[in-house]
Amino acid sequence: MSLADNLAAVRARIDNAARSAGRNPQSITLLAVSKTFPAEDIARAAALGQAAFGENYVQEAMDKIAILRPEWPALQWHFIGPLQSNKTREVAAHFDWVHGIDRLKIAQRLSEQRPADRAPLQVCIQVNVDGEASKSGVGPEEAGGLAQAVAALPNLRLRGLMCIPAPRSGLAAQRSPFALLRQLRDAIAAEHGLALDTLSMGMSADLEAAVLEGATLVRVGSAIFGQRVYADQNG
Repeated sequence: MSLADNLAAVRARIDNAARSAGRNPQSITLLAVSKTFPAEDIARAAALGQAAFGENYVQEAMDKIAILRPEWPALQWHFIGPLQSNKTREVAAHFDWVHGIDRLKIAQRLSEQRPADRAPLQVCIQVNVDGEASKSGVGPEEAGGLAQAVAALPNLRLRGLMCIPAPRSGLAAQRSPFALLRQLRDAIAAEHGLALDTLSMGMSADLEAAVLEGATLVRVGSAIFGQRVYADQNG
C-alpha cells in the first residue's frame, strides 16, 4: 500500500473507533511518528494533510526540521522519546510539544531554555502504567506531584498525561492501562485544579482501545510509514 493508502486507513480506524465511543473524530489528533524515516516521507505525508509529526532522536529531528520548515512552516513537531539533559536546549528551541516528561529537572531546563519569542512548550507527563523497569515514566503515585510542579513553570503548558503500556492481546486487555491513565488524569486535574485536556496514548497496534478510553492524541508510525530499520542513533 502507498503512504496515501496507509494514512487514509489509519484515519479511518480512528474515525470508526471514535464513533463507536460516541466521540467526535475531530477531537483526536493523529501524530505521525516519523523517527528513522526521511524528510521526503514527512513532506509526502504533509502534502496529504498530515500536520503533526513525532520524533525520538534529537539530531535526526533537527536535520529534518531544518530541511522541512522553510516549505512547511506550519508543521507541528512533537518530541516523544526519553530526553537527556544535554539535549534540552535544541528541543526547547525547535519543538512544539514534549510527551515524555518524567523528571522535574528536565522540565525546568526546557522552561529555562524556551526562546522568549516562542509560545509556551506544550508538555505531557509520562506515566509508567505497568511499572516496567525498562520503560521511562513516573509511577502513578508520583504523577500528581510532578504535574503540579511542572504546571508552575513559566514557559511550559502542561496539557496532560502520556503512556506506552506493555503490549497486550485483545481489546479488553488493551483498554485497561488506558482507562487507568484517563482516571489518573481526571484525579490529578481535580486534586490540583489543573486544566488537563490531553491523553497521549495508543499506537499502531492498539489505537482503537486508546480511542475508546478517551485518547486525544494517538502516536502512529509503522502503520503509516511502514516497518522501521533502526540505525545506531545518538539522541
